[in-house]
Amino acid sequence: MAATLSLSLTQYPTYSKPPLPLKPLKKPLLSLHKHSFPSLMFSFPFQFSFDSPSSPPRLHPLHDSIHENFVENIETPSNFLLPNAHSRQILSPDSAPRIFIQDPPWMSALFFKGLYKLTERTVKIEHKEIEKRKYNLLRRRQVKEETEAWEKMVEEYRELEREMCEKKLAPNLPYVKGLFLGWFEPLREAIAREQKVQMGKSRKLRAAYAPHIDLLPADKMAIIVMHKMMGLLMGAEEDGYVQVVQAAVHIGVAVEQEVRIHSFLEKTKNYRRKQIVDEVQGVSREKEILRKRVNSLIRRRRLIEVQKLVKNEEIKPWGRDAQAKLGSRLLELLTETAYVQPPVDQSGDSPPDVRPAFRHKFKTISRDPRQKFKKRYGIIECDHLLRSGLDKSAKHMMIPYVPMLVPPKKWKGYDKGGYLFLPSYVMRTHGSRKQQEALKGVPVKNMQRVFEALDTLGSTKWRVNKKVLAVVESIWASGGNIAGLVDRNDIPIPDKPQSEDSTEIQEWKWSVRKANKVNRERHSQRCDTELKLSVARRMENEEGFYYPHNLDFRGRAYPMHPHLNHLSSDLCRGVLEFAEGRPLGKSGLHWLKIHLANLYAGGVEKLSHDGRLAFVDNHLDEIFDSAENPTNGNRWWLTAEDPFQCLAACIDLSEALKSSSPHSTVSHLPIHQDGSCNGLQHYAALGRDDLEAAAVNLVAGEKPADVYSEIAVRVHSIMKRDSNKDPATNPNALLAKLLIDQVDRKLVKQTVMTSVYGVTFVGAREQIKRRLAEKGHITDDRLLFSAACYTAKVTLAALGELFQAARNIMSWLGDCAKIVGSENQPVRWTTPLGLPVVQPYYKSERHLIRTSLQVLALQREGSSVEVRKQRTAFPPNFVHSLDGSHMMMTAVACRDADLHFAGVHDSFWTHACDVEMMNQILREKFVELYSMPILENLLESFQTSYPSLVFPPLPERGNFDLREVLKSPYFFN
Repeated sequence: MAATLSLSLTQYPTYSKPPLPLKPLKKPLLSLHKHSFPSLMFSFPFQFSFDSPSSPPRLHPLHDSIHENFVENIETPSNFLLPNAHSRQILSPDSAPRIFIQDPPWMSALFFKGLYKLTERTVKIEHKEIEKRKYNLLRRRQVKEETEAWEKMVEEYRELEREMCEKKLAPNLPYVKGLFLGWFEPLREAIAREQKVQMGKSRKLRAAYAPHIDLLPADKMAIIVMHKMMGLLMGAEEDGYVQVVQAAVHIGVAVEQEVRIHSFLEKTKNYRRKQIVDEVQGVSREKEILRKRVNSLIRRRRLIEVQKLVKNEEIKPWGRDAQAKLGSRLLELLTETAYVQPPVDQSGDSPPDVRPAFRHKFKTISRDPRQKFKKRYGIIECDHLLRSGLDKSAKHMMIPYVPMLVPPKKWKGYDKGGYLFLPSYVMRTHGSRKQQEALKGVPVKNMQRVFEALDTLGSTKWRVNKKVLAVVESIWASGGNIAGLVDRNDIPIPDKPQSEDSTEIQEWKWSVRKANKVNRERHSQRCDTELKLSVARRMENEEGFYYPHNLDFRGRAYPMHPHLNHLSSDLCRGVLEFAEGRPLGKSGLHWLKIHLANLYAGGVEKLSHDGRLAFVDNHLDEIFDSAENPTNGNRWWLTAEDPFQCLAACIDLSEALKSSSPHSTVSHLPIHQDGSCNGLQHYAALGRDDLEAAAVNLVAGEKPADVYSEIAVRVHSIMKRDSNKDPATNPNALLAKLLIDQVDRKLVKQTVMTSVYGVTFVGAREQIKRRLAEKGHITDDRLLFSAACYTAKVTLAALGELFQAARNIMSWLGDCAKIVGSENQPVRWTTPLGLPVVQPYYKSERHLIRTSLQVLALQREGSSVEVRKQRTAFPPNFVHSLDGSHMMMTAVACRDADLHFAGVHDSFWTHACDVEMMNQILREKFVELYSMPILENLLESFQTSYPSLVFPPLPERGNFDLREVLKSPYFFN
């Protein structure tokens, strides 16, 4: 291709000097303005004019461009140079006919290649700039969300008050906001008066909470108290009350947290407090220097240095006593100022029935229904009018720790990471001093792999699946009660019988108690659903969001946001999807179908992969109908075990199959790969037992082995044997006959699943009792209890027969824990990723504090360990720390392979097109984990820590080859 130039040239002086040797190119031959396409502007290293000269120019030939750098320079437009010394005479007489210069064929190819590279680089730079601006905008929003949430609430109620005063009419508000508006002004004034009274007293006469009640403006403190109290009532399973100690501490913690943020913002804005906690008047020279330094850094936008400086000046933690004392006084002010009133009867002449919204009283409560021993607790009880409207108003509540709009801060220490401003800790220690000390004492480099894994989980970008959310909203608006959603209506309370028969009266009392219990549970579930939906609505139009993760004390990772997250219910998982989509590809379509079959469940998930694919292909009409008309069609998706997740998969698969190119369809759906009774898989890997390994799919098979069905068969055979015995000598014979037709996989599944996590006989009995009650064949409560006891006993016996090696390891772990506990020491170990774990089971000590409301008994970690709890909890906690390690190792490896990853303990998620790669990685990491001498290292650590104690030898183990896992298609599937 030839490039053609049409130019008018002015006369250029003739050079008489001989040609100079070739030099590196210095001046640009062509400069291309990035906005000038498609019309190109050319700039030459000699002058030219667009005026028409009178005579044609004479052209002197150019030297051939043969020096070694020329081709390279043409490929790089910024170096696209023409050597001056090689330019020959170009004369421009008066006339200017057009001149056409034929380039060599390679010239235009190189030119356009360089042009493409320049354009591509320019586009990349512009894209980076756009992304940077977008990130900064989102980060500013995130900072405001974390630091100004309560302030926004205060402004909202101030605005509502102004509107009410101007229009002389109460605004039409949702139920709970209407209540808050009525309480806000009296509570704010009461707190302001209390602040003034306390500050007016001498130091000796001030109340214990005085140093803290003045640290926030009264209006902000009032909003926090109202929202926190109502939030506690929404989550309470009890009948409309919250224990004082729980509410007081909860409010105190929330106020302290806001004080820290408020204090930080004031310091960084050079905003001096009116009252300082230590009441030192004036500012010391050191503080003045610090203030000037902070202001200087702020002016230069050096926020990280500001945070470091201010962190050194942070208020010391208040402690539980101070939190409880302040919380109690604020609760007391709420009970004195908050009132409710039933709708006014227009026809009646009676005065309006105004009554307190909250009452402080004492109630006798039994912590454990099995124990006769009861205690009296102080409670805050809400009026039934208040409770009746709560579940419809949860969406208006303040929700802390919402998902983040930008990736979380990377973890770099115990309290360094996660949210930008909200207090974030790498582990949920629940006040365990020993665990906190262990974490703070470990070198940061030892925790690097743990921090990396948490950062990886936190960097996964999510978004709301709008199609599924619309279906959820439609069902919820219609009253719920399908697809796993709770019924929005209470069940009616039975009327008292007219009869005086004591048996009938007793049955009525039982039925009332049962109805009240069901209604309390429904109320709690409705509040929970509303909170989840409120977060989904809030995030619905965001391009994406992130979940900061931290750990429980065993090393399992959890999102820090409590409501709408992927560890939660089918509802949450159904409305969440990856923000970034990836084309399905051939393998992706395959795994999407298998995923849909797994979610449908009902036994389908236990078929071979080919069987699951056939199931989906045979139900394509139902799948298309579910996707196109989920609420008014055949609603096949509702028959799935996980209906909302199944619906999301139906929509995804339908879009792919109906497109002209299914393999290129972009999918955002996370595809799950779940372990097969994962706890037993970890025990089988520790024990290297061939039979146990085969039972939990560590070995390849034509279809997945189903340990739950295997145990159900064994339970059935034991019951069949017992049913043939004489009831006179064996009382279980009648129970066996009653239960023999009710034994199935579902009956024993939960007990088998939790057996390796230390489920007790009582726990197993309760699990099986719930399953039997669901079946509805046994209606008598006493008979149901006896049947559950018998079934639990038989199930645990069957488990012991099949998993003997696992039982031996559990016993060994328990024995070691008992020996350590006998020295009044907690069991400690370090996970394979370097996380120190300390079991937090100590005998608690009661600590009495006097508050303005009542004397509170706070529970503190004592100095004596609970030996029995240390022993029984160690085996499940140890296995949990191993499954957490496996998940985190897999997360980091998936990140390195450019996969998006999310993990739910023993369920690993990625895009459909990446499932095969993730499957390979998770198997390799499992083999890597158990190639370590885990039990040997544990025994060695015990012997090193307690050299004077004698520990039992390691249990015998088998010869199972761990590398078999790499070939097992159903290990995770």
